[in-house]
Amino acid sequence: MMELLQRGYVTSVAATAGCTTEVIQNDNWGIDVQFIRPAASATEAESALYAQLKSTTKVTPDPSKEFFSYQFTKRQYFDHMAKLRTYPKAVLIVMTLPQSQYEWTEVSHSGLLTKRACYWVHLEGVTSTAANPSVRIPLKNVFDANALTQILDKVDGSESLRD
Repeated sequence: MMELLQRGYVTSVAATAGCTTEVIQNDNWGIDVQFIRPAASATEAESALYAQLKSTTKVTPDPSKEFFSYQFTKRQYFDHMAKLRTYPKAVLIVMTLPQSQYEWTEVSHSGLLTKRACYWVHLEGVTSTAANPSVRIPLKNVFDANALTQILDKVDGSESLRD
């Protein structure tokens, strides 16, 4: 159920940013979705970004801190995010959720509120010898339409996705 909620979240963010979201059915490379931004004109190329989606109820981000830690349950998931890629680049998107499934969303006449948020991090080139590596997820990296647009702009400009 966490995966379904997170897919809905990232799909909504992508739509707001003018992108499509393609779900990768066979998880062969640690990639769950691909975001595609249409080209500005017929003579330009579209932009693409891979993402691995992870959700957790074990972490409650503390706004007074700069980051929270996320621990991979399988080494291969980390390896897929850390490997060098030319194009498309890949990011890890971690969604933090309340423990109780019934607290994940709140509905009113003004809209649907998803409790907590998704955060992104670019791990290309990061190394670890741990069987289940932990990574720091910056709290400033909230995954929203502005963040997705900025990430794709950096990918298009061959800029680093690291801070």
